Amino acid sequence: MSANRDCETVRIAMWSGPRNLSTALMRSFGNRPDCAVVDEPFYAAYLALSGADHPMREEVLQSQPTDWHDVAARLVGPAPEGARLWYQKHMTHHMRPEIGRDWMRACRHAFLIRHPVRVLASYAGKREAVAFADIGFQEQEELFNEAADLAGEAPPVVDADALLADPRGVLSRLCAALAIPFHEKMLSWPSGPRKSDGVWAAHWYDTVNRSTGFAPAKPHPELDVPRMQRLADEALPIYERLAARAL
Repeated sequence: MSANRDCETVRIAMWSGPRNLSTALMRSFGNRPDCAVVDEPFYAAYLALSGADHPMREEVLQSQPTDWHDVAARLVGPAPEGARLWYQKHMTHHMRPEIGRDWMRACRHAFLIRHPVRVLASYAGKREAVAFADIGFQEQEELFNEAADLAGEAPPVVDADALLADPRGVLSRLCAALAIPFHEKMLSWPSGPRKSDGVWAAHWYDTVNRSTGFAPAKPHPELDVPRMQRLADEALPIYERLAARAL
């Protein structure tokens, strides 16, 4: 990784719900020679505060700080290896009300969204129990509004389907919105796991670990479980409001 200690670190907080192609986008940024990444740094703090029963709960709690103050202090500190860019992959539902927001001032923010039917179809394949709070749509809109207030303008929004349809175009526009140069290496990456992956990768990242780039979108799925469809219907208005701002 190339380091440039003479320049201020650009911290990019990318806000996503689960199953939004968030790990693929982390791979994209992580393949840049000027960029370090961190994977869901508030996950253990979220589990400790919420008591949520997630896959690999104990492993996650042991792998990260559980005090959000410690996490926030790390996120505004020096980037790993003096990287010029520091890409921070965040799950919106991890931001419990108890977790402070002042650290967000040190970041440039962006939002990754996905149609709720696609989110729920993917989520159901990894975890049977799912509630509205697990998919992070409400928190995503709230954080979008907070980030807009901090910056004085709306942060960029990336729709996952548009990203798959035109990776170069969407990533170029995202980089421009974040005031960073686009890099050709963002379009592909080597397959396999990364040292920067969270310990939970063993449960969630099998597909992305086989990938080497953004694959074309699959046909729109159908939810044949009424409870899942109700969750999608509840999330849809939020998705549509954010999608209206997509790059």
